Amino acid sequence: MSAFKRKRGGKGPNDKKAKKVKFVAGGEEEREQAEQEKTNEVIIPAPVSLGKWTNKERVLIFSSRGINFRTRHLMQDLRTMMPHSKADTKMDRKDKLFVVNEVCEIKNCNKCLFFEAKKKQDLYMWISNSPHGPSAKFLVQNIHTLAELKMTGNCLKGSRPLLSFDPKFDKEPHYALLKELFTQTFSTPRYHPKSQPFVDHVYTFTIADDRIWFRNYQIIEEDASLVEIGPRFVLNLIKVFRGSFGGATLFENPNFKSPNMHRREIRLAAAARVREKQMVKELQKMKRTEAKEDVTRDVTADVFLTPAEDKPVHIQTEAPEPKVVKKNKHKAFKRQRMQRR
Repeated sequence: MSAFKRKRGGKGPNDKKAKKVKFVAGGEEEREQAEQEKTNEVIIPAPVSLGKWTNKERVLIFSSRGINFRTRHLMQDLRTMMPHSKADTKMDRKDKLFVVNEVCEIKNCNKCLFFEAKKKQDLYMWISNSPHGPSAKFLVQNIHTLAELKMTGNCLKGSRPLLSFDPKFDKEPHYALLKELFTQTFSTPRYHPKSQPFVDHVYTFTIADDRIWFRNYQIIEEDASLVEIGPRFVLNLIKVFRGSFGGATLFENPNFKSPNMHRREIRLAAAARVREKQMVKELQKMKRTEAKEDVTRDVTADVFLTPAEDKPVHIQTEAPEPKVVKKNKHKAFKRQRMQRR
């Protein structure tokens, strides 16, 4: 029999694709194995949510050079908490803040959390809607990270959080703007590929003492009580800008005091206390060196003197009578006493 030969690139006698046939010696045994494998198959159920990821919010979290270990741990904790975040290398201090908008554009991010370190002890945080704004600048204080032992809560990595805001956020316009900025930045987009379809923790933003206090709590299923997970920090608002990392100033905090001014006041108070102690010592030294006045008359000498009664004066005109001396008759003479010896 002669086989039909095809030219390279040509079609066979039929347009249908030829099926490869595999000839096995024991056909019945193979069928039994295939049926057994089908019975042992584990069917993976479809995902819980079949929705579409439409909210493409991405947050870029990075910092400038000169941050300490606590700030680095805080950044890592925020990246862990927010599955829609991205990281980048540290930015040089010489670069201007407008460069951050270009970095966000390269990373395809429309929100940014930028930590700026100054003097290796002060930490500022920028939260911005890139590239059109608005943006806000905060002073970050009282940082506590996830690694601290007093944070006993825990939650699923990548789960979506609830956001709880203080009622004061709705009373003033600049707080309402910050509320919208926090909501768009910290909330995990629905149906995000890296997120989990569960809600087991809550972010709280509380206003007290003209500052915003951030806390992260775990929601316990049994009694719906809250246990703190961390991290925690306090944001002291400085300015709100119209653009991203600059532009017209929409709000400026009148109660804000820079860390440099605060440290200067502490130094001045300490110097004033030292000066006061030196003045007291000098006054005591002057009192010791002053010449003491010689007191000629004792003021307290007449305290215990009492007036005596006046007695009549008796003047003796005659000589007193001589006293009669009675000799001892029984007393032996000296001669006799000497003899007795």
